Formats: sequence, structure tokens, C-alpha cells
Amino acid sequence: MTAIAETEVGVDALLSVEALEVKYASVHALFGVTLEVPAGSVVAVLGSNGAGKSTLARAVSGLVPSSGGKVFFDGNDVTRVSPHAIRRAGLVHIPEGRGIFPGLSVQENLRMAVRRVGAAQHRRSAVDHAYDLFPRLAERRSQRAGTLSGGEQQMLALARALAVPPKLVIADEMSLGLAPRLAQQIMEVIVELARSGIAILCVEQNTRLVLRHADHGYVIETGKTVLEGSGPDLLGNDGVANAYLGSVRAADLG
Repeated sequence: MTAIAETEVGVDALLSVEALEVKYASVHALFGVTLEVPAGSVVAVLGSNGAGKSTLARAVSGLVPSSGGKVFFDGNDVTRVSPHAIRRAGLVHIPEGRGIFPGLSVQENLRMAVRRVGAAQHRRSAVDHAYDLFPRLAERRSQRAGTLSGGEQQMLALARALAVPPKLVIADEMSLGLAPRLAQQIMEVIVELARSGIAILCVEQNTRLVLRHADHGYVIETGKTVLEGSGPDLLGNDGVANAYLGSVRAADLG
């Protein structure tokens, strides 16, 4: 993997994905996907299971190699950069499945997330900030993460990602398996993060929830971008629901 190199391409958006392709052996998973995520925005990537949404998230964050196209983050070409370097540059990927340490306590999970933050005082401040964002986690700081509810685990995943404030968060299926009320709470936090200047790329199957809050959305089908538009436009489009969003009924999007 090469180091991050400065470039003039992609400077208009915090994240710019250009004609990205991914192959797994003989399987072509992404076919020239293009998208942009401006700073301080919520952008949704929608599609049914197997459409290529998670592959896109993993390729952008450097976890799987691309076979074509380019990824620019914060004005720099990160297409062949290691996941660790991309993370240090300010792009955090919260994978489907949450990516927490179930055997560790909430407090230990957060301390792991800030272990490379300067002085001890700064590390304590970062953990306190996470508790300010999610008071419920403060109440459970000594509890093992694996025993938290699904919603609390998602809160912890977000808190870990935000303990050292990133520029962009890729949230892969954050609402998966959550009760509607908890999914809404998570989305409200995501919206507040965007208002604070952190860009969010939401990879989601819960179309109704994410489109209510997204500034822009992209619909992916069999590894291809088949439609894009503003959140409100996609939300009100019966054709989008019927043609691209699988089992989600158009009536559920209104």
C-alpha cells in the first residue's frame, strides 16, 4: 500500500468515488460506482441484500482492493492506501456487525478507541465526550459490551468511532435488527453529527428511515448505481420503491 498523496481531483467533495470496480476472484461485485459525500452531509447508499453496498463501504475504507476506479478523500487519492492510513486521515468505517469488543466493558472499549490520543488528559476527555453523546453508555460503563442490547451496542460502535472525532463516518447497516424507536434514536445522533460538520455515509436497507434524513441518496443494484437524487426526491418516488428497493412498499416511504 502506498502513502496518501495529495491531488487536485475530488476537492469539491470530502469523499469522491469515481467509477469504482471490485472483483472477488471471478465475481464482479462493483461495476463503476460513482458517488460524492460533501462535508457535513448525510448521504445514503440504498439497495437490497447482495446489491454491493457493503462491498462499496469496504472498498472505500481500504478493506478490500479495487480493480478499477479511484477513491479520493479530503482531496487525496486513497485508492491504494492502507485501512490504517485512511483511518488516521479521518475516515472511520463502522462495519455491519458493529465492530466492538464483546468481552470488554464499555469503558474498556472506549479506552481502546482513544489509546493513541496524546496525553492521558486528552484520552479521558475523549471518553467523557463519548459519554456526553450517549448517556446510556455512561450508566453501563462497567458492563461487558457483549451483554448490551442491540441498540446500546450500536451506540457503543458510534461512540468508539467518534471518540477521536473523524471527518467522515461510514455506517454500514446501523439500524439492522433494532426496534424502530432505537433505530430512530441512532439516526437522530447521525443527523446531529452531520450538523456538527462530520459527514456520514449511511449504507442501509431501512430506506424509509434513512431517506427521511439524507441530503442525497444513491440506489445500487447488482453492483451498479442505477439512480441517485436528494433524500426527499427518492422518498417520494413510488417508482424507486417498486423498481429498486425490494420488499419495501412505496406506501412505506411516504
